[in-house]
Order: sequence, then C-alpha cells, then structure tokens
Amino acid sequence: MNILGAMDIGYSALRAHTVRLNVIGSNLANMETTRTPEGGPYQKKSVVFTTQESGFAAELENSTREMAQGVRVRQIQTDPDSVKDVYEPSHPDANAQGYVRKPDISLVEQMTDMMNAKGGYEANVTAIKTAQRMAAKALEIGR
Repeated sequence: MNILGAMDIGYSALRAHTVRLNVIGSNLANMETTRTPEGGPYQKKSVVFTTQESGFAAELENSTREMAQGVRVRQIQTDPDSVKDVYEPSHPDANAQGYVRKPDISLVEQMTDMMNAKGGYEANVTAIKTAQRMAAKALEIGR
C-alpha cells in the first residue's frame, strides 16, 4: 500500500466519524422531543459503517493482491423501539391517561458513543499525520 492510499483510508474514516458524531449530537439534542414532522416522538438514530466501495480498477487490483480499503457510512438507522411512555399529565402532548411518548435515549450511552467516535477520529488524524511525515521523509531521502 502506498502512502497516499493510507491517507485516503484515514480521510474516509474521518468523514465517517464526522457523520457519527453529528448523529450522536442529534440524538442528544432531541432527548426530550415529543413531536417531529414525521409524527410522534423523535426516534434514536445510529450509524452503520461498511468498507468503502471501489471502482473497477481498484477491484481488479484487489483481486490480484490484498488491498486495504477505507470506510464509509452505509446507512443511518432509526430505532423504532426507542420510545417510552412517561407519566406527565400536565404535558401538552399527554394522552387521556396522562402519559407522554418520549424518546428512550440514554445520556450515558450517547456520551460513551461520542467518546468512542472521538477516539476513532483522533486515531485517524494521527495516522494521517504519520503518513504525511513519512511522505516528507521520503522526499528528503531523494535530495
């Protein structure tokens, strides 16, 4: 694998972790949202990663030798079971029994996911910087 390939893999992971951090931020911001444009309470979202799709030339090269691939976001899943009923009879969205349907989003779980995504982001920044230093050293050797 060449140095530019290593940087491409790191950049793809940065983009994927950025999406993951944005989704976590959306979950945290909507922990109390009882009404959405789709109707009903906000539903927790999560990100699913997969290997980065490659073109014909990359597939041809990959068939002859092992080649590392990047990462991309395959989809953002919505969890329909992430809703709970909370007894709040004074809430404007309460039903006749006094229950309000709210998102079932754990602050601790979301913060843990955020720290995990942040760690992945930082690890890929370090990998990209290392590849850049290696490229600079390779250019110095040629002098």
